[in-house]
Amino acid sequence: MERIESLEGKRIALLGLGISQIDYLISLENSKEWDETWGINSVAGALKCDRVFMMDPASRFLDSEDAGKQTKVMRKILPNIKVPIYSCELDERVPSIVDYPLQEVCNATKCAYMNNTVAYALAFAMWNKVGAIDLFGIDFSYRNDLHFAEAGRACVEFWLCKLMESGITVGVSPRSTVLDADVPADERLYGYHRLDKPLVAIPHKDSWIIAPNDKIEDLLKEHNMEIIQEAKPPEPYKG
Repeated sequence: MERIESLEGKRIALLGLGISQIDYLISLENSKEWDETWGINSVAGALKCDRVFMMDPASRFLDSEDAGKQTKVMRKILPNIKVPIYSCELDERVPSIVDYPLQEVCNATKCAYMNNTVAYALAFAMWNKVGAIDLFGIDFSYRNDLHFAEAGRACVEFWLCKLMESGITVGVSPRSTVLDADVPADERLYGYHRLDKPLVAIPHKDSWIIAPNDKIEDLLKEHNMEIIQEAKPPEPYKG
């Protein structure tokens, strides 16, 4: 498979199944836009996606109950969905399924550390040189499988680091645990969070703005920036 040149420099929304996907919906309601929206598994049954990543074989959904509550909706959408579904093998029952370009992605990124579907989507984004990617619903808060949650989060954060190092802008829902996005800004820098005036670090272009928490907002205003908070539903305008 060749790189998709039209994706280069584009802004992508990547949607997982976690609760923080609500911030994607609220962002749309507040007029935020992306060039493409990519979904993980059954997200495609609820939200419009331009690409879907399903790294389990389709047979897991079509021939077993192993996918739990995703099973019914996946059986409904897989035979009919029109957008590319990247997976580990083809299945004639799913016309839109596409072999994930594993060899190409691993060679280009020089890495094969992918222990969950989100990691494959991030590696695909890096391979295609997107300009920015915002994560919603990717929370790794599996109460019944803490090992899987911790292993998955570590892998995803590793790939986010690779994306950032390659110049791709990364955003994470402030409700998500990924990159400590759900931790208050003045508690993220260990050690400095114990000071009377904790330091806050905010990325800006190719550098960081670092200042005490009581001065950071004024500095951000100088750059027309603000600390990212949980997205709020739009309110009536002028009544």
